[in-house]
Amino acid sequence: MTILKCDLSKGFDEKCQEAAAVVATDLRSGKLVVYPTDTVYGIGADIYNESAVKSLYLAKKRPFDMALSVAVANKAMMEKVAVLNDMAEKLVDSFLPGPLTIIIQKQEDVPDIVTASSHKVGVRIPDHPMAMEICKRCGPVVATSANTHSLPDATDIEMAVSAFGGAVSTYVDCGPSPLGKPSTIVWIKDKEYEIIRQGAITEAMIKEVLQC
Repeated sequence: MTILKCDLSKGFDEKCQEAAAVVATDLRSGKLVVYPTDTVYGIGADIYNESAVKSLYLAKKRPFDMALSVAVANKAMMEKVAVLNDMAEKLVDSFLPGPLTIIIQKQEDVPDIVTASSHKVGVRIPDHPMAMEICKRCGPVVATSANTHSLPDATDIEMAVSAFGGAVSTYVDCGPSPLGKPSTIVWIKDKEYEIIRQGAITEAMIKEVLQC
């Protein structure tokens, strides 16, 4: 178990780049990592490595019938994971990167273990330089909070280490989470939407963008 510190007050410097490189290598090797996002700390695995994703479920003690969300670096990467319609496009252009997770139809090659055998997937672009750099280096990553299932979300590295210990290969410590609460989750269903979880982005903000 390794804890790497990154002081973002100095910008995304060489030390931060080195930390992102270590995490990307771990993810490609099928290991679990903990990384910061704009909302809370996340525990991540390569979404295409089904063995790693299974290990993540077990580490979190999360039921396998509860789907995992996915973090990506940009809209182009998002389209490799999800099929975006007009409503999703508007939300992406208005709120991402940011604290919004969009649930929509998944691409066929996204493993069923990630989505709990559903044909939809939750995906977002975290507004955090470390999370985005990790995704740029290794592709889509599981984005679920770094906590044992049903316990409080980890808003600092100490909470994450307490939850997972040696089950995680590398922890990246960038200080307290900027927002300290999870993202808003919106489910896009054809031409309708449903707020699954309220976060920093309100339903009024979403409604204004979608002009519903």
